[in-house]
Amino acid sequence: MTDTLAALQAELAAMKERQAALEAEVRQARDFQAVQNLQAAYGYYVDKGLWDNAADLFAEDGTLELAGRGVYIGRERVRAYLHHLPAYGEGMLYNHMQLQPVIHVDSAAGTAKGRWRSFMMVGSVGNEARWGEATYENAYRRVDGEWKIAQLHGYMNIYVDFYEGWNKGGVKLLRSIDGLQPDAPPTMEYECFPAPLIAPFHYDKV
Repeated sequence: MTDTLAALQAELAAMKERQAALEAEVRQARDFQAVQNLQAAYGYYVDKGLWDNAADLFAEDGTLELAGRGVYIGRERVRAYLHHLPAYGEGMLYNHMQLQPVIHVDSAAGTAKGRWRSFMMVGSVGNEARWGEATYENAYRRVDGEWKIAQLHGYMNIYVDFYEGWNKGGVKLLRSIDGLQPDAPPTMEYECFPAPLIAPFHYDKV
């Protein structure tokens, strides 16, 4: 009887351990999916100039750094930056596709990091038409049970005129936004194509 009880207790302990491992695995998968959806939502909002919706995806102290223009610190500064971009409307194209994610989630800590490729089609009727491609290296944080963007950093790899193509070179990066100074200088000085650029990786292996 003692041996039977001991065996049952060992089996129960193993089942509890397995349950805990499965719950952790499910939590990890759900967090992974939440981070994917968060970043994809950002791209969809940017597509249509929904700047307030995009800004609301950031943590209160979240940061934004794009194309070497400096760092904007805090959700409201991110909102101000986005509102300085061209408004969406008749004849305006600002497609901002979020692709090729590599995401690492620490569910216990409530943090995550992700690397993305953004493909852009930018322009307006009668004005300009451009191709763009950037690497995002972002950080995310769970806030009150909801995932938010803690750091969004877009390294512009390619920005070229549609009619010229990349065989003719690239468009120089715009280093500032009129009427809106960054809160901190760029964390990395660089130029995009045709200059070579490898955005820093947040991981050594997947």
